[in-house]
Amino acid sequence: MSPRRVPVSRRDRPAKAPLSRAAVVAAGMRVMREEGLERLTMRRLAAELDTGAASLYVYVDNMAELHGALLDELLRDLPLPPIAAAGWQDAVIGVLSDYTRMLWTYPSLARSLLALLPSGPHYLRLIDRVLGLLVAGGVPARAAAWGVDPLLQLATATAAEQGTRRESAEAAGEEQHLQAAVREAQPADHPNIARARDDLFSGTGEQRLRWYFGILLAGMATTPLPVTPPGSGLDGPAG
Repeated sequence: MSPRRVPVSRRDRPAKAPLSRAAVVAAGMRVMREEGLERLTMRRLAAELDTGAASLYVYVDNMAELHGALLDELLRDLPLPPIAAAGWQDAVIGVLSDYTRMLWTYPSLARSLLALLPSGPHYLRLIDRVLGLLVAGGVPARAAAWGVDPLLQLATATAAEQGTRRESAEAAGEEQHLQAAVREAQPADHPNIARARDDLFSGTGEQRLRWYFGILLAGMATTPLPVTPPGSGLDGPAG
């Protein structure tokens, strides 16, 4: 009796893992981290997953949705403080500062998010926690609802600006030109710049960011909201 032949697979590579939204987002995260968001296209993502670009639209509608999903994946590891009245301002400033620093690493994503309205579960968890802290600190609920939008806009815009400056030699050069122009401004022509000259660029980025958040928080608790007429069309976030 001859020995039984062992079947040999005709495949020259392992079977592909099944596609899923999680797999698409994970592949997008790899490309963004290794090559930058600018290189992340549907064609590049399809190549990463060894599939056709058309098959990806089952899991994400477009690149904007993918960018929002990437943000949500990053937010998975963002620690959130407990909701408490004691120290609520420091808690809000702390979590928003952490969010900003997280986006500093991905300035292209931060720039993209300025034009998006993310809606992932971890982004909603961040909004919910900030709202809870604001209300616990005595900010009226309606003011908190309006205020969470500019707080997150400030964080995202700061990350986009500072991250871009860090990556771009041209942007760094423009900042140096501005500083030189301020130093050389003559009191006769620019008396207010001359008066504030030493403070215009003082402080660290972290100090300024925390102060920006602080003045927004102080304003929320004391600035009355306008009465919005029904049907005015002004019933959504500013951006």
